[in-house]
Amino acid sequence: MKKNRIAIIITSILIVIAVVLLWNNRYLTTLRGEAYDFTVRDTASVTRLFFADKSGNQVLLRRTDEGWKVNDKYDAQPVMVDNMLYTLDKMRIKMPVSLASHNNVITRMAGTNTKVEVYQIVPRINLFNKIKLFPHEKLTKVFFIGDVTQDNTGTYVLKEGADKAYIVHLHGFRGFISSRFSTNQEDWRDHKILSHDISDIASLKLEFNNDPKNSFVINEKGRYSYEMKRLSDGSNVDIDTIRVLNLLTSFGDVRFEAFLSDITQQRRDSIINSPYLERLSITTKDGKEDVITTYNMRIDASAFGFTENDWDDDPDHKYAYIKNNDELVMIQEFAFGKLLKPAEYYDKNYVAPKRTIYIEEMEEIPSGTLPR
Repeated sequence: MKKNRIAIIITSILIVIAVVLLWNNRYLTTLRGEAYDFTVRDTASVTRLFFADKSGNQVLLRRTDEGWKVNDKYDAQPVMVDNMLYTLDKMRIKMPVSLASHNNVITRMAGTNTKVEVYQIVPRINLFNKIKLFPHEKLTKVFFIGDVTQDNTGTYVLKEGADKAYIVHLHGFRGFISSRFSTNQEDWRDHKILSHDISDIASLKLEFNNDPKNSFVINEKGRYSYEMKRLSDGSNVDIDTIRVLNLLTSFGDVRFEAFLSDITQQRRDSIINSPYLERLSITTKDGKEDVITTYNMRIDASAFGFTENDWDDDPDHKYAYIKNNDELVMIQEFAFGKLLKPAEYYDKNYVAPKRTIYIEEMEEIPSGTLPR
């Protein structure tokens, strides 16, 4: 009888241990499955990404034959899109939000969040992940990105329709990922201002408002053969072919530095209607024309308590008006200076002026006064 009782006790203990192990295994398996709830493993099948915040800002990224587009209007930055797809692929659940802080997290997310929608090409029929038939675009994931954890190493996230929030992270990355899901259109837009292969350029015109004698136009005469004429009198410039070819091959990837979305409409109109510095016009063989007009840029003196007239022009930056987009941006002299050289620079007989270096006269120091 005693032996039977001991056997029953041992059996009961073993059953309890088995139940605990099964429950823990079920929990771990569930958590491992949940870890991929927000992950997009096949990023090559992603066709659209939509972000929207509580302030009404929205961004739609769409994959097209010409590359990714922002809000079906602008080219997207390839680096930004690749970074986003990488994030969706590597994003994992770090842990569920604790019960003690869960309600507070949900409340904060209700007021501040970014809605994320992922669209992919998926098959209507998928047999054992081997036979895939009838592909179509489908909304595959919808979730909300919240703010960051207190230690800045994770980001709160909530699946649409769920009542349990999680903390997600990128393995091997210490930081938060909420900033990657930006709803600011300008964060996603490509900064490319010109993109022309030399073989596509039919003509190039460069006008100098303050130096009309050095304004010119370049026309293609034949394959990699060009002529340059001064706009002031139509005279030919005996060109240095290498310099002209270097100029025309420089338009494959020309970028501006920054958007000027924070500038007032009044200030914008004032700049565009002021005397310009240079106007660059490129006409392609299919008849399209890009026109960029530059203007002096003054440092914002108001931040220092001065009026703008008290400050000189910024030597490193200019305003640039892009006619095709009706947009005013900021460009760097470092990038654009080589594209805006006068006609005389391309003349075979051009000799670059020697730089003059001014050295301050040093005060004569009486001998014997220097320490030994």
